[in-house]
Parts: sequence; C-alpha cells; structure tokens
Amino acid sequence: MEDRVLVELAFLMRERAYAPYSGYRVGAALLSVSGQVFTGCNVENAVYPLGLCAERVAVFKAISEGEHRFTTIAIATENGGTPCGACRQVLSEFAPDLRILLVDARGTVRETSLRALLPEPFGPGDLKAVHRQPGT
Repeated sequence: MEDRVLVELAFLMRERAYAPYSGYRVGAALLSVSGQVFTGCNVENAVYPLGLCAERVAVFKAISEGEHRFTTIAIATENGGTPCGACRQVLSEFAPDLRILLVDARGTVRETSLRALLPEPFGPGDLKAVHRQPGT
C-alpha cells in the first residue's frame, strides 16, 4: 500500500475525531503485515482519563479482528505531533520496528520509527514469572 493512501485515511479519521475538550483532533491508519488497514480517531470524554487516542483505537480494532503484526502507521494531527507514551508502549507490544508517518494539517509528512521514539520499551521479556508460596 502506498504511503499516500495511509496518509489520506489518517486525515479522514482526523475529521471523525471527537475532541470537544482539547480540540486536538488525531487520526490514524495502521497497516498490517497482511495488507489490511485499521483506522482510528481520538475519542475524548468529560472524565478525561476515559478518552482514547487514535493510535490505540486502530491497534485495538486490528487485534479484535485477528491482526497482530504491523508495518506502518500514519498519524494525522494539526502540528505533526508524535504518539503519546502510552500509545508508543502499546504499539511496541505488536510492532517494535514500526515505521511511523507523521503528517500535519498542511500535508507535510515526516517519517520516523517506533524504535527512535521509544528506544527501550518495556516488553514481554521484562516480565518474569515469579512463583511464590502464599505467605512467602
């Protein structure tokens, strides 16, 4: 899939964002290894912590449809901003080598990678099963 198509989908999703509190609308288009695209937009809530970022919406939609491997994500914002820390961590769970296209409202695209944005992610290898007897 061409980058242009992912960017266009991210722009479309940005228009669908529900951001009445911050006004910061974000759209995302996530490309899976199989070639499927999963989109998302940010959804805010009056109880601020209950909102969800566009990137995580796209990832969770993909996971719910059985996709677990991704190559590229396009993210459209007003200023070409990068994903928040929580989104970086979620993305790294499934695609530590993810290619990221950041696009601003004028259509300027900047390419980066998840490894550049999150060089030392917490991952499955950091979780070690500890079996303890009750009370020890």
